[in-house]
Amino acid sequence: MKGPIGIFDSGYGGLTVMKSIVQYLPDYDYIYIGDNARTPYGNRSFETVYHYTWEAVKWLFQKGCPLVILACNTASAKALRTIQQQNLPVDFPTNRVLGVIRPTAEVMDQFTHNRKIGILATRGTVQSESYILEIKKLFPSIEIFQQACPLLVPLIENNELDNHGTDFFIKKYIHDLLQQDPGIDTILLACTHYPVLLKKITEYTPIDIQIVSQGEIVAESLTAYLKRHPEMEGRISRNSTHEFYTTDSTADFNEHAPAFFGSPVLSQHVII
Repeated sequence: MKGPIGIFDSGYGGLTVMKSIVQYLPDYDYIYIGDNARTPYGNRSFETVYHYTWEAVKWLFQKGCPLVILACNTASAKALRTIQQQNLPVDFPTNRVLGVIRPTAEVMDQFTHNRKIGILATRGTVQSESYILEIKKLFPSIEIFQQACPLLVPLIENNELDNHGTDFFIKKYIHDLLQQDPGIDTILLACTHYPVLLKKITEYTPIDIQIVSQGEIVAESLTAYLKRHPEMEGRISRNSTHEFYTTDSTADFNEHAPAFFGSPVLSQHVII
């Protein structure tokens, strides 16, 4: 039986990834779930993030999704490997879960000229050192500098996009990152929430530094994955449908989601 592609995030951020995926692969069906009731994930322990993420993945599998994308860097950093190596072989051996870190790491050499990359991310993603491990594995000569931005996701989730506090922290985080090495020529937004702040981030970043978002990278990677795995591609339904679920208020989700997804969203409430 065929089913939709599942997309999971701790809140709204994954909608920026889903937006790009739908643009690249418009024919498929999609189910999105945002765990808004328990966001943000960035400051939570590995065990907690794994537990929350696995609950959401199982729920998406039960909704018929043969393939789930963790459109969340923190979940990809703290939960993906355990789910792939321990849970899937035992509980869902024919299903697959993919993250956003590996596909992003695979293309980072295309953006940097002097091999110095800065990363803005949640504290959880920074502490996991997942980007350092993945990028170094592929491109040992690239230097990586990380800056945790613990207040950006809460500000974004609370729709505080246009205030002096948000400006202050964006400016501070970029300054702290560039203090580590002024030669950084590429900044990766390693949180799927951050693209909604792209205009402000660009404003406070030197003009000669390239800013990289993940949406298109993940969409291109998923397109290639499905071409390489026709057995999975054949299990995905094609009716161009989009379903949205949230673990918190549907009214709030419907109000805030368009800023991330780019078009109106009608969500349903779910307890996982």
